[in-house]
Amino acid sequence: MYEYRRLTPAQRAEIVQQRLTKGYPPHSPPHPIQDQSFYLLTAACYEHKCHIKTEERRKQLLDLLFEQFINHGIELRGWVILPNHYHVLVYLGDSGEGLSPHYKPVRSKGFSPYEQIAKTLHRVHGSTSRQWNLEDQTVGRKVWYAYSDRAIRSERHYHTTLNYIHYNPVKHGWSDSPYHWSCSSVHWYLEQQGRDFLRDAWVRYPIKDYGKEWDDVGKGEQALLKRELQTGRAGGIDDAR
Repeated sequence: MYEYRRLTPAQRAEIVQQRLTKGYPPHSPPHPIQDQSFYLLTAACYEHKCHIKTEERRKQLLDLLFEQFINHGIELRGWVILPNHYHVLVYLGDSGEGLSPHYKPVRSKGFSPYEQIAKTLHRVHGSTSRQWNLEDQTVGRKVWYAYSDRAIRSERHYHTTLNYIHYNPVKHGWSDSPYHWSCSSVHWYLEQQGRDFLRDAWVRYPIKDYGKEWDDVGKGEQALLKRELQTGRAGGIDDAR
């Protein structure tokens, strides 16, 4: 989003034409791979504003994601909720492999497993937008930007993605340790699998430059976000941790 704004009109037109040639929408994220079992889903607040600014809102969003995904037969395998975006690793249950004991396949008539993703996120984002805009007295404000998805290609990709999710609060400067950020699945894995499992996975599946160019916020934008929190326009800094 930010790089696009720095382009000239001619450069923007060229990029849009390239996207249209590939069959992609002109501006929103494309969804070209729709037949896999595992996906990393990423959704950001519009212009990376800190609308998920309090612990209460982050927990509310996480609870709603769990509720709606489970209702549509989708299992959450990893998650992290930050003040301005979130990542979730989901399992659609296509292959019958890796099902956890509590998983129960549920499908809405007429929708494929992949189509359930958009249906679910539309409901979650619509509900939170309405409530948060009422709370902030900003009815009509655009809260969410379109979500993106990335198909998980292999076991290595799966575990690297999980590590990336858990490290995300540190990457974006919201926490000094993955274990110090509450709205993260790292605590579930710590309780269920133990610290040795997490440590071994971190060594075996390093994230390296994972997320480069698609989950980066420039230093200027990040500094602006932090100032927003510190000055109270997006909640106190204590609320963000």
